[in-house]
Amino acid sequence: MVSAFKCRTTPDRDWLDGRGKAPMIHDFDKPIEKTRIVAAMSGGVDSSVTAALLKERGYDVVGVTLQLYDHGAAVERKGACCAGQDIYDARNVAEQIGIPHYVLDYESRFKESVIEDFADAYARGETPIPCVKCNQTVKFRDLLDMAKDLDADALATGHYIQRAPAADHAKAQLMRAADPSKDQSYFLFATTQPQIDYLRFPLGSLDKSETRDLARRYNLPVAEKPDSQDICFVPNGSYARIVKALRPDAATPGEIVHIDGTVMGQHDGVINYTIGQRRGLGIGGREGDTDPLYVIRLAPEQARVIVGPRSALAVPRIRLTDVNWLGDTTLSSAARDIQVKIRNTMDPVAARLETTALGDVEVSFVEPLFGVAPGQACVFYDGDRVLGGGWISNRL
Repeated sequence: MVSAFKCRTTPDRDWLDGRGKAPMIHDFDKPIEKTRIVAAMSGGVDSSVTAALLKERGYDVVGVTLQLYDHGAAVERKGACCAGQDIYDARNVAEQIGIPHYVLDYESRFKESVIEDFADAYARGETPIPCVKCNQTVKFRDLLDMAKDLDADALATGHYIQRAPAADHAKAQLMRAADPSKDQSYFLFATTQPQIDYLRFPLGSLDKSETRDLARRYNLPVAEKPDSQDICFVPNGSYARIVKALRPDAATPGEIVHIDGTVMGQHDGVINYTIGQRRGLGIGGREGDTDPLYVIRLAPEQARVIVGPRSALAVPRIRLTDVNWLGDTTLSSAARDIQVKIRNTMDPVAARLETTALGDVEVSFVEPLFGVAPGQACVFYDGDRVLGGGWISNRL
């Protein structure tokens, strides 16, 4: 079968983005046509355009899709990556653009590294980010190793993040995406330097509208496919049901307690609550109180949900674990002023990063932040450069 995809041997002006900048700089020590790149294809528009861009540029492209959870259940699940329909879509795109395509069964790896970790974190009263764990383990560890087994020179993904090549710096660097509304650097803070050296992100200099336009120009069957919104293995956002099925003890009923010790009501499991939550607490206020109540802390070992006024959510300082540092000097060499994000949706804010005499890594905010939750990530920035990050363990 002859592919309908029109491939140019060299890029032309149409291949470049609206600012006249190539979506991915060729920094390999071999010609483009002899450079093999594995394209991670989830079946969505971003990864599909990534594969098509690379093919059009003239690279030797191999498409790979991961089956991450039960295929029989997945075909009933819409709006999330790596499900049955998404595998079908990825295969159709690969056929249209004329590249080989493989589906890898990583279900057991995904369950162990991502789903089980997700359930354990909620049972501990934390608020996990499974997308980071997936990038950290299944995608940028296992899939990357597979790409090397295929003698590929790089693994490319559809993430919105930029990579500045080593030719311009002492080493390759991660940079925030050109489109702030689509920037995914928060979810990629755990990417190590060897992984950065091997990874490529062709969409980092584009905004979403440009990606959609390219999908239409290539006539890709997924050009109008909606973006996934939910965590892929959590149907309809009901994470508590997933956690309860895997960790039944996490749904133990208990008390909702004010920070002053007053019992305010009962709950049916701490897994149903998150730090900073205001709505759906199922309790009324107290006589004389005018401020609404928020979830301040979770105490799963006591089966307690601690509530209080918004002022009690203010956090001036946090301690981190499993820190990934991408700076040019060692993390322990000196305290440094940086910008940080504790949620993907926030703008970076000023903070100070330092290590203690015991080797702990701590971050002090110039202005206290609200709604800081253990289990979330604190990501470091120097302007647009991503300096790594770590997992929030304690609020100090």
